[in-house]
Amino acid sequence: MSDHFGTLSDGTRVGRWSIERGGVRVRVLSYGGIVQSLEVPGGVDVVLGFPHLDGYLSHPGPYFGALVGRYANRIAGGRFPLDGRTYALARNSGRNSLHGGERGFDKRVWDVTPGEHCLRLSRVSPHGEEGFPGRLEVAVTYGLDADGSLRISYEAITDAPTPVNLSHHSYFNLAGSGSAGGHELRIAAARYTPVDADQIPTGIAAVEGTRFDFRAARKVGSGYDHNFVLDKGVTGAPVEVAELSDPASGRTLTVATTEPGLQLYTADHLTEPFAPGDGIALETQHFPDSPNRPEFPDTVLRPGEVFRSETVYGFGGRGALWLRGRP
Repeated sequence: MSDHFGTLSDGTRVGRWSIERGGVRVRVLSYGGIVQSLEVPGGVDVVLGFPHLDGYLSHPGPYFGALVGRYANRIAGGRFPLDGRTYALARNSGRNSLHGGERGFDKRVWDVTPGEHCLRLSRVSPHGEEGFPGRLEVAVTYGLDADGSLRISYEAITDAPTPVNLSHHSYFNLAGSGSAGGHELRIAAARYTPVDADQIPTGIAAVEGTRFDFRAARKVGSGYDHNFVLDKGVTGAPVEVAELSDPASGRTLTVATTEPGLQLYTADHLTEPFAPGDGIALETQHFPDSPNRPEFPDTVLRPGEVFRSETVYGFGGRGALWLRGRP
């Protein structure tokens, strides 16, 4: 079932759909494919969002709860070579392209088709959109498993070679409000990609002996906007790679994915009505700037191929409120 969430300046109506299962309720907008709220047992909303469309339109930079693409994360210089030609992209983060450019997937209106415990979002990204080659047909499904896990499945096809890297950009706060800096995090990654002053990877380095070592759970803190090289690499089915927990409430979030990378962003630049550190983004992805780094896992999709990716966010907890919220 959907309801009217707002209207864009060009008159386009934005709808909101709800799905509920396993004690979890998710609300999704047609604008940006945004997860507006995600309520776990006990009725606590564990993602940052706004009650009205104006909030998203006036705070576009943080990508609250949105689908991001065609290329999640950064492409250095807003340029990349492909099959002997160099493509110039929209530069929206200094000299770089970020999350698909000025009007990436997060600022587009998607077609939404409800299913059983799921929502299928689709759109066509035309050739040349934000500078990317090829006509890309994209479908993203938000589904709730029987245990309330949020499963996000991505598919895409193209009529010309093009880089594709799709992700989801919710900010999680398992406490439901206040700072998330006290959350504890574990990531199954012995390596990460260090970055330069423009947040562009400079290579791959070991986490051992650095503040990037989350192989054992510890407090997250602040100061992170980095991609972790997951030990498992690319897999055909989702494999658990991370766990976030809030010691105070007892709530936990697990992340399983087919992707080879996980971007940890501690939201140090959020502004009112939120504050720095109020949420933690765990973006499953291929690595930043892969189109310019042949040593990184390939992100080029070619005609005749199907891009597929899947990520599962699972929720757990302890205490009477959590148990009372279960079906």
